[in-house]
Amino acid sequence: MAESYPAALSWSGNTLDPDYNRSAELSKPEGLAAIPVSSLPKFGGSGERWNPEDLLAGILAHCHMLTFLALAAKARVEVHGYQDQAEATLVTEDRVSRVGEILLKPTIRVASGTDPAKVEELFEKAHKYCVIANSVTSKVVMHPKVVQG
Repeated sequence: MAESYPAALSWSGNTLDPDYNRSAELSKPEGLAAIPVSSLPKFGGSGERWNPEDLLAGILAHCHMLTFLALAAKARVEVHGYQDQAEATLVTEDRVSRVGEILLKPTIRVASGTDPAKVEELFEKAHKYCVIANSVTSKVVMHPKVVQG
């Protein structure tokens, strides 16, 4: 059974302007707060908005944390805090850029007496079950609609 999770992206501008606007709004139909997005500043974007590389690192860190917490709860491991510093590394090979690596560096606060090896085992296991980690090599299906005027 497949489930879908729609998102909407809205941009306007004029690409004939050399300094065209790279900023847009990412939103959900349910009316949640929009996320201001842009490109990296080195590509003419705004450093005050989320860029795709930031979002990819952030969603992977978030999904991994949620999966880890679920596994910890199931294993009855008492976790009190989780702070992650995720970082996406952009690499360019043969003039094609991609995120080559995403680093997750969480600090996981657990109850006194908890076996650190068990926590690390659950953290590693979370990668196997994290939806986003399993999706970063997913197929991209494209159906563009071109409208003139």
